[in-house]
Amino acid sequence: MRQTAPAHRRTAALLALLAALLVLAPLAAGGTPALAEPNGTTAGTDDEGGTKNLRQALEAANRGWLDAKAALEQSKKKQIELQLKLSQVQQRLDGLMAGVGQVAVNAYRSGRIGVVSALLNSASPDDFLQRATGLEMLARYDDNQLRKLTEAREEAARAKAAIDAELAKQRKQVDIMAKKKKDAERALGASSGASGGFLDPNSPLAKAAPRNSDGSWPSESCTVNDPTTSGCITPRTLHAMQQAKAAGYKRYVSCFRSGGGGEHPKGRACDFSAAANGFKDENATGGDRTYGNSLAAYFVKNASRLGVLYVIWYRQIWQPSTGWRSYSGSGGPAATHTNHVHLSMI
Repeated sequence: MRQTAPAHRRTAALLALLAALLVLAPLAAGGTPALAEPNGTTAGTDDEGGTKNLRQALEAANRGWLDAKAALEQSKKKQIELQLKLSQVQQRLDGLMAGVGQVAVNAYRSGRIGVVSALLNSASPDDFLQRATGLEMLARYDDNQLRKLTEAREEAARAKAAIDAELAKQRKQVDIMAKKKKDAERALGASSGASGGFLDPNSPLAKAAPRNSDGSWPSESCTVNDPTTSGCITPRTLHAMQQAKAAGYKRYVSCFRSGGGGEHPKGRACDFSAAANGFKDENATGGDRTYGNSLAAYFVKNASRLGVLYVIWYRQIWQPSTGWRSYSGSGGPAATHTNHVHLSMI
């Protein structure tokens, strides 16, 4: 049956009222509507609260620091292997040196005059042949021992030179790490001092992401489906998100974003809401803040296992080169990271 005009207007009014009530319901419960993504930045900042130049500087500084650290650790591992090899060569040298004295005695006894005398004093042809054979074998033994000694000395010298080269490489990597740390601190500015941060020694350990044979992180691009959006993320980012979920951090997450700066458009960043059902445009308090503190600490503890570039939470940023530092964007809870934990990956 066709509705009359007054009835139609009443239906439309009821639908509008229902829609308004759905929007205002969270407010009536003392909260704000949950959002699909963080928001609240001001002009001149990207969607994570920092400028584009700051993002680029932090990325370059931390990637450089992590690359140098991987090279340093690999060099230390190689140094240990070289020192073991040198120890083994030195033991062989000691054994060979113990026989040098006998070689010298044999050389003296089997000198040119001694050899002739030994042969001339042979009592019989058989005796002559036996002595000649013995002298030849002795000469061969002496030559073999001296050759082994020379080779062992040369091998020891090469091992020592290789160890010196590794030590020089390590000093270089340490210098690079110090420089990259200063770059990160300079990018954050003088106002960004050390902070207490969020640490928890009882955080569970994550399953390590794959590395290259030399300890470095393999290059990855945005190639796997992002389960939180219709976009893509890197395999390492997906692994970190899955590990966090397995550790009990199962609240709302959003990773890929086509716009804005930072790592999101590259599929190397995720925002983990402190609230359960989405990003609230308000500072996290109570249980929500406790959840964020715990999640931030989890990513810091497992940074080297997962490949974490940096973590931002509640006006602080953790970087592998500097630890926790003060960090605050301009704007609302999204820009100051007081409603979500931001994770950027290598």
